[in-house]
Amino acid sequence: MDPLDRIDEIIEIVQEARSVPMSRTNFMFDRGEMIERLDDLRSELPSELRKAAAVLDERDRIIEAGRREADRIVNEAETEHTRLVSVNEITVSAEHEGARIIAEARTEAQRLREEVDDYVDTALANFEQFLTRALASIERGRDKMHALREIGTFQGEDSERPLPF
Repeated sequence: MDPLDRIDEIIEIVQEARSVPMSRTNFMFDRGEMIERLDDLRSELPSELRKAAAVLDERDRIIEAGRREADRIVNEAETEHTRLVSVNEITVSAEHEGARIIAEARTEAQRLREEVDDYVDTALANFEQFLTRALASIERGRDKMHALREIGTFQGEDSERPLPF
């Protein structure tokens, strides 16, 4: 029988006990029966108390294991959060650095294009001047050749006059 049931029986015996004449607080009941029931209760209580203590110990172990697991999960979550924030910061930093490098490369490419354009323009201008002088020289040479031809035609072939140039 459960110790709580035994206690209920003892309470029932006390409640049903006859009162002592001329007293409201004193009652009469069978001492032997009461001692027997209390002994039974005492013999059952240690095993029940051990069971209750074991249940409480098991509860404490389960609660502690739950706390450790909760702490582990929180620590893992904080670690993952830190990692993700770090990865995000690295990504943002890398994107900024990439944008900076691209902007520098575009600026450098534009500068190089302008340098090349200036160089080509200068080279073409020099070539143009050279060609202009060459054409002028060619034109002068042709003019002299035409002039000589005309001089040679009017004087004939037997003239020994020196050429004007």
